[in-house]
Amino acid sequence: MKITFIGGDVAKSQILFAQHGKDRVEQVANSKTDLRRFFKRLPTGSALAMEATNTYHELAAQLAYDLGIDVYVLNPRDVSHYANSIGMRAKTDPCDARMIARYLAREHTDLHRWKPATQAQEALKALINRRSTLVSSRVAMQQSMGTESELKPVLNGLKKAFAKAVAAIDKAILRRLKEEPELARHADMLKDIPGIGPVVSAALATLLSRHPFASADAAVAFVGLDPRPRESGTWRGQRKLSKRGPTEIRRLLYVAAMTTARNVAMRGEIDRHKAKGLSATAIYNIIARKLLRTAWSMLKHQTPFAMDRFSAA
Repeated sequence: MKITFIGGDVAKSQILFAQHGKDRVEQVANSKTDLRRFFKRLPTGSALAMEATNTYHELAAQLAYDLGIDVYVLNPRDVSHYANSIGMRAKTDPCDARMIARYLAREHTDLHRWKPATQAQEALKALINRRSTLVSSRVAMQQSMGTESELKPVLNGLKKAFAKAVAAIDKAILRRLKEEPELARHADMLKDIPGIGPVVSAALATLLSRHPFASADAAVAFVGLDPRPRESGTWRGQRKLSKRGPTEIRRLLYVAAMTTARNVAMRGEIDRHKAKGLSATAIYNIIARKLLRTAWSMLKHQTPFAMDRFSAA
């Protein structure tokens, strides 16, 4: 069956749609009625791609999915790099829609289809992101006011308020987990991993249930913990993390790794990494990858945590 490739440039109030191979661009209001009407006119076997936005792409993705259209939600950075690679000389909404359609037509075999999250998954993701915002704001506030002795009473009051807000979100995360028993069971399994607490286990269970990765390495790459080699001929550059995926999951794993590293069973591995001259940051990132791979394996194969296998890996 011939596939019709559609690219969408999403804005709050409207979406511009372009079909690969055609110049015409159609403007459609970002509303349920107008989007449904547009999608119903598309030929059978159509595929739609859009960049991920904060929330503006979600209605179109859900409606298209419900109507049997293959939906792809793209990483904006990938789309930007693709536009540069093909030498786009203009940056307009119609040009972006055509470029996204072209990207989908050329790369769709290597892309993963989008599917909607469950209500619990969506709620947990939102809570974890709100928690991240609070934690970041607390750190910024402490750095900004921490050296002012006159502001110490105010700072202490703000610290207590932030702690109360974070605790409230943590309770909300646990309540949401209970709404989906399978998700809650997976989170409970992951809490057996040293360094993985209730929030990190909930975040990992949500991530791994939302995205059925084919391998542990795929999960590591999605989160952005994969080190990218930089080589050319005999030259070898310093490897750096890709940092492509969800920032908060990456941060939570790094913080968890700092706790895991203090486990006595990890002492041998830590010493080996130090003997190689690795920095503390590099070591924590290695452990963070190990935590994610272990979580993936436990949920994939439904096996309990085993410290002997973990420390020997």
